[in-house]
Amino acid sequence: MTKYRLAVLASGEGTNLQALIDEVHFPGIANIVLVLSDKEGAGAIGRARTAGITAVPLPPLPGEGRKLYHQRVAGVVQQASSDLVVLAGYMRLLPSEFVAQMPPIINVHPSLLPAFPGLDAPAQALAYGAKISGCTVHLVDQGMDTGPVISQRALPVLPEDTPDSLHNRIKFLEHAALVQAVTAFASGQVEIHYRNIQFKEDNHGNKTGVNQRI
Repeated sequence: MTKYRLAVLASGEGTNLQALIDEVHFPGIANIVLVLSDKEGAGAIGRARTAGITAVPLPPLPGEGRKLYHQRVAGVVQQASSDLVVLAGYMRLLPSEFVAQMPPIINVHPSLLPAFPGLDAPAQALAYGAKISGCTVHLVDQGMDTGPVISQRALPVLPEDTPDSLHNRIKFLEHAALVQAVTAFASGQVEIHYRNIQFKEDNHGNKTGVNQRI
């Protein structure tokens, strides 16, 4: 049986990618067959190469628009024949055409969506005076952070928090939530019916997440 295949898109240092490498790829839960970054010097590229995973830096060309750039990205991802695309700190909005032609895409976002979508979510939470924050793993649709929720994890916002300190604490939740979600997909415990995410029970009668209908 062919092992479940992941393609990971990342823009930054790659800490979420490292969690997937350590807790999904090396244990044999699923194979990360591609790591692609829109930044030539992204830390995620180095982490992938260290792990022996195919790594492709693919920065946009001068003057290249979002749709044309993601046509090139789609070509690379499709060659990898992945079962799931994971956005692990990928900082570009995906065109609807890209989403439509890909296998399922999931993203991890540093807020409890639908609160504080888009950039700088921890800073948004602090500016709003939120007392609880956290992370969301969601299915990617054609909007910005609008897809059905797969799982969420929460933590309190501390009085002394800054955007950086809050984001750093949220990252630990992101790692665990993303690993859990990918494991559920790889083990066949997730079914997608348009905007309804269903989680099958495991051998112990436990569900891997909470059903979400939007």
